Amino acid sequence: MGSRLTAMSHCIGLLSIASKLNLLVLLLSSVCFCSCLSDRIPEFALTKTEESDLKEETGKESVAEDDLDPEDLEVFYPTHQWQIVRPGQAVPAGLHVRLNLQTGEREAKLLDNKNEKSDMKDQKKRKRLDEMHINSNSFTSQELKEALAKMKEKEKTESTMEQKANLEDVRQRFRPIEELKKEFEKLNMKIETDFEVMVKLINKFNSSTSTLDEKVAALYDLEYYVHQVDNAKDFLSLGGLQLVINGLNSTEPVLKEHAAFVLGAALSSNPKVQVEAIEGGALQKLMVILATEQPLSVKKKALFALSSMLRHFPYAQLQFLKLGGLQVLRNLFKEKGMETLYIRVVTLLYDLIVEKMLLEDSENKEDQLEEKVQQYKQVNLVPAVVEQGWCVIISNLLALPEHDTREKVLKTVRVLMAACRDGYQGDYALSTTLSMLRTEYEELAAEEQREGDNDGYFKELLSSINTIIQELRPGYL
Repeated sequence: MGSRLTAMSHCIGLLSIASKLNLLVLLLSSVCFCSCLSDRIPEFALTKTEESDLKEETGKESVAEDDLDPEDLEVFYPTHQWQIVRPGQAVPAGLHVRLNLQTGEREAKLLDNKNEKSDMKDQKKRKRLDEMHINSNSFTSQELKEALAKMKEKEKTESTMEQKANLEDVRQRFRPIEELKKEFEKLNMKIETDFEVMVKLINKFNSSTSTLDEKVAALYDLEYYVHQVDNAKDFLSLGGLQLVINGLNSTEPVLKEHAAFVLGAALSSNPKVQVEAIEGGALQKLMVILATEQPLSVKKKALFALSSMLRHFPYAQLQFLKLGGLQVLRNLFKEKGMETLYIRVVTLLYDLIVEKMLLEDSENKEDQLEEKVQQYKQVNLVPAVVEQGWCVIISNLLALPEHDTREKVLKTVRVLMAACRDGYQGDYALSTTLSMLRTEYEELAAEEQREGDNDGYFKELLSSINTIIQELRPGYL
């Protein structure tokens, strides 16, 4: 009040000046009056400090809107009950936060212990806040920023330390890749290639100092390697093929058996080896084994080698027919103890017949394929099969009890149907067998269907039987 009275007295004193200064006094009075009003009511100040002016004076950026609030931010202290979060309150991390649609207020509470899932980052942040001793009821926005910066810096430091610890752990548990590479190089120097292994095995088989067991062991190991096409070609270039062919003449049945086994493995799907083998006399030696008295195991391996030579090789098939191969195979059905070879022989004939049929029906007319078709035309396998009585030999195998054997025989009968129909139509035994099989497989197929298998194995066999019966009826064609 004293300052205001002083200002008023000063104004009255100025009004007592001479009249010639009235205008000047009036002007000074106005200024004093405005100064008095400025002292009494700050809102009527004629000047206002702008944010840009403050920034220029202090050299600092303007503070955020929250910093202009004269009151500090209030901390929200959560409980297990929903509480309203008032505007401006700082909400700690790790809370349940929701918007109450009825009141429009934002609410928060602590996580329930039963549903709470461990969040390591949130726990670390809360722990750091506790370590910083923020115990006051409120803190400023600037303090929050500084605390957050410290937390991030600490997280970065801890992360770096954790990475270094993990790296050190890896170094202790694992050896450097350079060291491993050196050891692998040393190991590779000691590892023999397939070629080197085959050289040793061939030498052992051909050595006069090797025992019978050592020769058999060498052949057994060679069979494993020559399955691969490239290895079989190397085996040929090393002279191993001719040694094995010569082994078919051995007086030791076990050597014959394993020599035929190696030969069959080398011949499988390898045209180059097939040509060299037939030129080396392998076909004749195999047929001799099959035509003479030999143990079953020897004939089984010889038949395997013969099958590998004949498949997809029309020249060998032609030579096989010329040498009386079908008659040799037919004689196997007359020998006792050779029953296990029956289905192997039938399967071989089926494959050779279908192989030629598929090639002749192929729409691919490339020059190379056309040449092969011409080669197959010289192989009159089906007429030879009919002429030598194979139609009946094959159909009689339907009496065997094994389902797999019956399936293969039925397939062979069907591919021979056009050539063997006249003989089959007058075969009472075949007609009786087919009727019995149809009855048996009707029951088995019905059982399959009851079990939910509508396209089962027995249904397919029944379909083959019905097809054959249908084709054998007079006037079918």
